[in-house]
Amino acid sequence: MPWYAWLILLVAIGSIVGGLMMLRDSAKKLPLTEEQLRRVHERNAEADAQDARNR
Repeated sequence: MPWYAWLILLVAIGSIVGGLMMLRDSAKKLPLTEEQLRRVHERNAEADAQDARNR
């Protein structure tokens, strides 16, 4: 492969890795109250039960 193809490949891989690193750094955990967390767990349990019934 010519040198410019390697350069394009390197830039593409670098931009993918850089984008993933920025996405990881900008991710923040949501501060949920105990009530909100309990409701999320209840909804997940209901969805799991419904999935089990549909199988």
